Amino acid sequence: MREGWRWAAALALFLAPCGALAQESQELRWAGDPEGGAPFVEASPADPSQLVGFDVEIADLIARRLNRQPRFVFVTFTSIDQSIARGDADIGLSGIEDTPARRSALAPTVPYYAFREVLAVRDADAGRYRTLADLGGRRVGTLGGTIAYEILLRAERDHGLTAVSYDDDVHPYSDLLLGRLDAVLLDNVLAERRRQVVPGFLIQPDSVATGHYVGVLSAANAPLRDAINEILKDAMRDGSLERIFRKWDVWNDDQPPLHARVIAGDPLPPYSGLELTSGSARESMGVVARRYLPALLRASVVTLGLSVLAMGLAVMLGVLIAIGRVYGGRILRAALLVYVEVMRGTPVLLQLFVLYYGLAAAIKLPAFAAALVGLALNYAAYESEIYRAALEAVPRGQLEAGRVLGFGERQLLMLVRAPQAFRFALAPMTNDFVALLKDSSLVSVLTVMELTKQTQIFATNIGSWVIPGLLCAALYLAMSLPIAALARSLEQRWKAPTA
Repeated sequence: MREGWRWAAALALFLAPCGALAQESQELRWAGDPEGGAPFVEASPADPSQLVGFDVEIADLIARRLNRQPRFVFVTFTSIDQSIARGDADIGLSGIEDTPARRSALAPTVPYYAFREVLAVRDADAGRYRTLADLGGRRVGTLGGTIAYEILLRAERDHGLTAVSYDDDVHPYSDLLLGRLDAVLLDNVLAERRRQVVPGFLIQPDSVATGHYVGVLSAANAPLRDAINEILKDAMRDGSLERIFRKWDVWNDDQPPLHARVIAGDPLPPYSGLELTSGSARESMGVVARRYLPALLRASVVTLGLSVLAMGLAVMLGVLIAIGRVYGGRILRAALLVYVEVMRGTPVLLQLFVLYYGLAAAIKLPAFAAALVGLALNYAAYESEIYRAALEAVPRGQLEAGRVLGFGERQLLMLVRAPQAFRFALAPMTNDFVALLKDSSLVSVLTVMELTKQTQIFATNIGSWVIPGLLCAALYLAMSLPIAALARSLEQRWKAPTA
């Protein structure tokens, strides 16, 4: 009897993973980004816990015809390709563009929607800026890692405009109205959607290029991709896709020809109207890396310059705050304590957003200035605690001896406390600078093109993080290791001699 129970337990343990796999196979995990995702994927205004959008309904349609249950997986837009490749979800659907890099690295579905890249300008500039050629010396924004961004990079070389990359498709249009940008290049779906919500700009009638939205699956998931392709074709034939697009008011005259060509099996290029040079199967990784390396080096200069300036300002502010907390009166100490706790207790990303976007109605800081001030104010709070602790670490006996010799409090600070406190603070200051160097990657949300953001765009365009990640890591190490070595050298030089 006992032997029989042992066999039954073993069989249950064997079948348990099989049951879990069967349960997982009954789901269709689809990845998307609801941040600024209208009308693709967004939180419902009526019930924020529910997702709505035409890609949400397409995912439901695919899951239903596969006899599966759809399950949403949140992935930031710029990381969808990498998440799909590593198996975090079965398919990515979030207004994903068809590109040569995706065709070579992933298994994209057939195109299901045709879009146009269009130029948006302020109403007052409608007659001045009709094409990209009219925008020489001007700032044009778009979403990073997209066809539109590649178009703007080419326009930088051809027409002398400045391409500005954003992490979302909402802030480009708000910055356009604030005067931080002169134009925005994005697809017509996003442009029309924002124009309905935010008046004050118009869309130029001539399109810059045309492209398609696709779903993306991993290269190893080609059989599922083929099944989804048949579902999408059937949905084109029976009008299901048209009904979804009409519901979201995005059906137009570009869709019937696309659907007819897809149903007929005609080959379709990823985009038309331009020739781009993003990394694809036709180029080796070495060639692509050499082409992007100058941009990475320029971004490294921005990262290092921003970090040095922000740290210098943080040190000055931190010293003043520390002195105020050690020598100030009760009210001053309380006010400085509140500042320190607020800056340390709230995310630096939130502080950057408030400085750049929240205060825009009162003061329009340039992106680099907002990034510099935001990082400096945040790190000043941390630095002040280091310097306060270092000042208080100086033995009281030395202070009393100085007073006996007739030193005033200013002389005690400058001649006794400060030199020793600096030695105590050197190591944690170095750690903070290295941390600031890495935290500078957050300023990409303010459109500052620093190293991590440029690397992310590089990786998105070629469909791989291996070479971009290695180059990025090497550049960060090249910036941080000399600082650490210098700090260690100073520590050894200033180390108190031992008997």
